[in-house]
Amino acid sequence: MANLTISLEESIIKMARVRAIQEGTSVSAKVREFLAEYALGNDRQSAAATAFIEAARRSQANSEGVRWTRADAHERLDADTATSANTASATSLVTPDTANASSAAVTP
Repeated sequence: MANLTISLEESIIKMARVRAIQEGTSVSAKVREFLAEYALGNDRQSAAATAFIEAARRSQANSEGVRWTRADAHERLDADTATSANTASATSLVTPDTANASSAAVTP
């Protein structure tokens, strides 16, 4: 194995050593790993982005060119509908058990 000498700021080297210790490795091992991936052209983030873009292009979603508006995405209810919907939700939460519990007297 060949040796490589690089120049870095002392603070970067100290932080790298601490992080490497926390990860149970060494700075030399991390540099070796990075350079191997770099030399081979293995850029995981770039590969993931490329795969995502390819999947999006193959997708049939919105293939008809339909455009959504902000209102479509956040369907707003008018005041009357919202009030009746909230009332229906609240009454549907009352069960026989909870109805009895709320009317029961509390004794010391």
